[in-house]
Amino acid sequence: MNEATIEPLGEDALLLRLGREIDPAVNARVHALARRIEAARPPWLREVVPAYASLAVFLDIDPCTDAGVRAFASAIEWLRRQLDPALSAELPGQARDPATIIEIPVCYGPACAPDLDDLAAHAGLSRQEVVALHCAGDYQVAMVGFAPGFPYLIGLDPRLAMPRLASPRTHVPAGSVAIGGAQAGIYPRASPGGWRLVGRTPLALFDVSWPSPCLLAAGQRVRFRAIDEAAFEALRAEAAA
Repeated sequence: MNEATIEPLGEDALLLRLGREIDPAVNARVHALARRIEAARPPWLREVVPAYASLAVFLDIDPCTDAGVRAFASAIEWLRRQLDPALSAELPGQARDPATIIEIPVCYGPACAPDLDDLAAHAGLSRQEVVALHCAGDYQVAMVGFAPGFPYLIGLDPRLAMPRLASPRTHVPAGSVAIGGAQAGIYPRASPGGWRLVGRTPLALFDVSWPSPCLLAAGQRVRFRAIDEAAFEALRAEAAA
């Protein structure tokens, strides 16, 4: 059953909603749909922005003219056809290379992981078991949001799920690797935040001087690799050089 809908999202955008929940299967459909639309690249397409269960499509159409109204209606019909369940399967050549995995080094030392003991107690595991489970996961960037370059990751082991802090921190260091409910994420910049901090990476995740400012893009695969404090400081110095 196709439950996808198309909703208005401002005067120059539409929201293609494929579900209402955080669901890896729905998110996979979102990314497949984004790739199909980008591959077709109709002339009115300006940008597609995937989220967990929906896809924002921005159109280069002026809706304030009669021609623009007709073009908008035509674009909606074209997008509606793309929601056909018969097109849900990946087309040849559309799937991302499964071998392409971005490895994120993470220091799980006490100074970098202030909530790791609480998480271990919540899960009934040792610190070492939590780190092992966290690094064993095969994550996918479901979406990028909240802050520039912040990746929302699907793939967290359910045993590591834990509610957010009751009272958010006013300062979370850049690179903090975090858990919020059943989600995982990484803070690209220092900011307030209420997710549980279980480690920190020395990698930069966002830089406006890069051709593509975000290290991670929606749809990419990610794995965490444990490093010690010395390696963390060495990599951080290297990144800052």
